Amino acid sequence: MRSTKIVTSFIRDNQKLLILKRSEKVKSMKGLWAGVSGIIEKNEEPLQRAKIEIFEEVGIPEEEITLVKAGQEIRVNSPQYENHEWEIFPFLFESNNPTVKLNWENSDFKWINVDELENYETVPSLQKVLLNLL
Repeated sequence: MRSTKIVTSFIRDNQKLLILKRSEKVKSMKGLWAGVSGIIEKNEEPLQRAKIEIFEEVGIPEEEITLVKAGQEIRVNSPQYENHEWEIFPFLFESNNPTVKLNWENSDFKWINVDELENYETVPSLQKVLLNLL
């Protein structure tokens, strides 16, 4: 089975979580809600990739986020590709009143309570990934 390593980060501000709606311009999971995600390149450290993705996708610099927790790695079968799984490295960061500036990878964002996540059409296993961090 093929495997792709990715990071998925959640940013929390005053008990609210940031979720992003994936744009129509990305390769996979178009229109679904997700955390800040990205593919880990080569031998890159997952935490470093998470910080890079947060800056690229939502414009929040590293000095404005604090790591709260790094969750256990989770493997999820991909509904889009046969014989493929995502190896997810989850992170939870805290940020105080950050300014969100989306790039082309996402079309919308919302600050939600944890229990509201079930009301959104999300990428596979997003709730499982989040629960691993709480």
